[in-house]
Amino acid sequence: MREFDYIIIGGGCAGLSLAYELETNRKLKDKSLAIIEPREEYKRDKTWSFWKVIDHNFEDCVKKSWDNFTINIPGNTKHIECKNTPYQTIDSGLFYSKIINTLKKNKNINFFKNINEVDIKDSFIFNSLSDNHYDKSNLWQHFSGFEIETDKDLFDDKIFNLMDFDCDQKNSVHFFYTLPFSKKKALIETTWLSDLNNNSLQDYENQLKDYIENHLNIKKYKISFTETGAIPLFDLRNEQKINQINIGTAGGMTRLSTGYTFLNIQEHSKYITKNIENIKNHKKFTITKKYKYLDNIFLKVLKKNPEKMSQIFFKMFLSSPSTVINFLSNKSNFFEDIAIISKMPKWTFIKEII
Repeated sequence: MREFDYIIIGGGCAGLSLAYELETNRKLKDKSLAIIEPREEYKRDKTWSFWKVIDHNFEDCVKKSWDNFTINIPGNTKHIECKNTPYQTIDSGLFYSKIINTLKKNKNINFFKNINEVDIKDSFIFNSLSDNHYDKSNLWQHFSGFEIETDKDLFDDKIFNLMDFDCDQKNSVHFFYTLPFSKKKALIETTWLSDLNNNSLQDYENQLKDYIENHLNIKKYKISFTETGAIPLFDLRNEQKINQINIGTAGGMTRLSTGYTFLNIQEHSKYITKNIENIKNHKKFTITKKYKYLDNIFLKVLKKNPEKMSQIFFKMFLSSPSTVINFLSNKSNFFEDIAIISKMPKWTFIKEII
């Protein structure tokens, strides 16, 4: 079996982002890399969205950007401008194509379907797979979406809807999410924050059809793309191993209160690349500890008070747009943190601290 200097286990968003960063910074000119990924082909399968609070390598993969968004609760809508940090959506098909076309130019980079095809004994490993990914009893952000196309101009593509809580909550936290790519095309998702043990919450297709046809009042449409996923809102606690760094969600790059991961992966990839020559001795890259602490309290409140969460999310967005976006994107300062905390129902949160 062949030996490699580096092995990336999992050729998804995290693995490919790291490989691309290493390659474009010429870190693989004299080093070999194996990427372990079982899929037969790369095609569009996911949508990654975020507020652009930092620069990244994939502007040419952005499907759409928005400078305005809304959040809804029954009887109230908040309109928010985000011109300084536009909300972007990455097309995973374009992302995969860009990276694969770049990597295949370097003969030092090879793809394998199974880890058993390579000798890992003397390699440094970057692992994106979780040891306990399928703990259904824990808290998840699980969702499904339809990208729909209509004959008529039915969408305002200048503004997206981040959260619409005007829907059946079923004693959990439930909202719909609408990204209009044009006046005739939009991605609409049903999203739950709950465990995965309640199968009634996973009737995604009927939820989406009901929302599209009865809430958005769109009776005639065709579905051009579907996606379904589940993001763990808990620490995966992968075993720490010598000569291995965990990346992606397995490496703690998911913000637990939001599920946002893409930009954290990009920052982690840049950190690894910058320090690759001596990466085993460098300090572990993590999301700032204050967010871990605040998210832990927030998720305790969510678990015990799901009926209050639509109001809590809505009140959070009463802060200035830059404050709430920075907070949700791990870029907030002390004063912005205080501004967010001041909008929260104090006794509800204090009970989870003491």
